[in-house]
Amino acid sequence: MKNALMILIVVSISTTMSFGQVNFSEKTNVEAQIIAMEKAGWEAWKNNKADWFESNTTEEFLSISSDGISDKEQVVNSTPTACDVKSVSIDNFKFVMLSENSVALTYIATQDGVCGDKKLATKIRVAVNYVNRNGKWLEALYMETPIDK
Repeated sequence: MKNALMILIVVSISTTMSFGQVNFSEKTNVEAQIIAMEKAGWEAWKNNKADWFESNTTEEFLSISSDGISDKEQVVNSTPTACDVKSVSIDNFKFVMLSENSVALTYIATQDGVCGDKKLATKIRVAVNYVNRNGKWLEALYMETPIDK
């Protein structure tokens, strides 16, 4: 009886561990994909390429910053002429898998540029939410706030 119980415990632990590893692996793959997409989005913005935002955001997309709230159409229409950005980098990522089809990512962006006659904040804290729609990850929400020096 003790041997049967011990075998049952070992099998249960092994099974639970193997499921955890699969989930960890899937999370790692999704995390890498979302970070790559976010980097591509910043490059598209830097290079005034609105097509990235057209293809990689939900129809209900919202962007929230100290300048206000913009929807997808406003972001797509303003991107080609909005800013002159010399450089941008993003790092210090924190990733959370909210559900099988929703993730959150936070990070720090460092940028050098101007939008119109307004200099961009050098450092900003960003939070984004991506959702999986029909097998494709799309950005649903983008929020940023300047970081005081």
